[in-house]
Amino acid sequence: MTAPQQSPATAEQLPPDQRAEVVRSMFGSIAGRYDATNTVLSGGMHHLWRRRAVRTLALAPDARALDVCCGTGDLSVALADSLGPDGEVVGTDFCSEMVDEARLKLAGRTGAPVRFDVADAMALPFEDDTFDAATVSFGIRNVVDPRAGLAEMARVVRPGGRVLVLEFGQPAGLFGAMYRFYSAQVMPRVGGLMTGNREAYEYLPRTSAAFPAGDLFVEELLAPAGLTVVEHEPLLWGLAWLYLGEVPA
Repeated sequence: MTAPQQSPATAEQLPPDQRAEVVRSMFGSIAGRYDATNTVLSGGMHHLWRRRAVRTLALAPDARALDVCCGTGDLSVALADSLGPDGEVVGTDFCSEMVDEARLKLAGRTGAPVRFDVADAMALPFEDDTFDAATVSFGIRNVVDPRAGLAEMARVVRPGGRVLVLEFGQPAGLFGAMYRFYSAQVMPRVGGLMTGNREAYEYLPRTSAAFPAGDLFVEELLAPAGLTVVEHEPLLWGLAWLYLGEVPA
């Protein structure tokens, strides 16, 4: 009798080192089409959410900010655009292809300086208390240990500084049912067609659906990372959440 075949492990079921490498490779493969695909799949909503994040953080003109898991750098550039010439933004991502795409956005821009570096969110190459604020936009769930990633962000932010997180949630009711159908059936097809990697757009909604949101995110991740919760609120009926924490004095 032939033994039943086991389904291949999904990325999030792999050991941490293997998972990190699979996710890094996956994002590298879609980096060149990532922005266009996000805009199509979100209907442009991700731009509105990032602008909301910048307004909520309300950085001083001379602030120094860190954007972790920066991807192609949209939030990093938006943060820099809110600063004066004495401010600075550093964007980091563990995927070099994403960082390469982010650097393309710096050509010809003026205002507060921005730089992009390849770095692991769980081992940031910065001294304690280096930044006035740190952000992560739709990336904390891709960190192998999200709590450790948030604690590392808190470490490099000065006392009284803030850590802001944007992440997907799990909307309820009729809207939630419609979104689950869309994320399971439409996103993989459209994402696969636009990037050539359908698996990436199966992974993204699958991990979003399993990740803590709302009060659970605060209780399991934000507060245990050593941050004092300032606010957390749903966006678009809970499709996304904005969390703001403060580094204690």
